[in-house]
Amino acid sequence: MNERDFYTKLVDLYAGRELGKELEEDLLAYAEKDPALKQDMESLRSTVDVLRNQGGVDFTEESYQRVLMKIYSQGVEFEPRRQAPSYLQYHLPLQG
Repeated sequence: MNERDFYTKLVDLYAGRELGKELEEDLLAYAEKDPALKQDMESLRSTVDVLRNQGGVDFTEESYQRVLMKIYSQGVEFEPRRQAPSYLQYHLPLQG
C-alpha cells in the first residue's frame, strides 16, 4: 500500500471527525499536495455534517405502507411478520 492509498482510506474517518488530532494534521498536510484528495475530504465532511444536523427521520405507518406498496409493485411477494394475537394462542394445561 502506497502513501496515497493509506490517506485515501482515512478520508471516511476524517469526514466523521473520528481521527486523532495528529493524524488529521498529517492528512491535511498530505492533501495540500493532492487536490483531488482535498476536494474529496471537503465534500465528504460537508455531506456528513449536513446529514448529522438534519435530525431524525419520522417513519410512520403511512411511510411503512408506501414502502410496502413500492416493494409489491416491483413484483416481490411476501407476507410481513405479524405476531399472532393472544386470543389465537391456546393455553395448555400443565401436567405434573
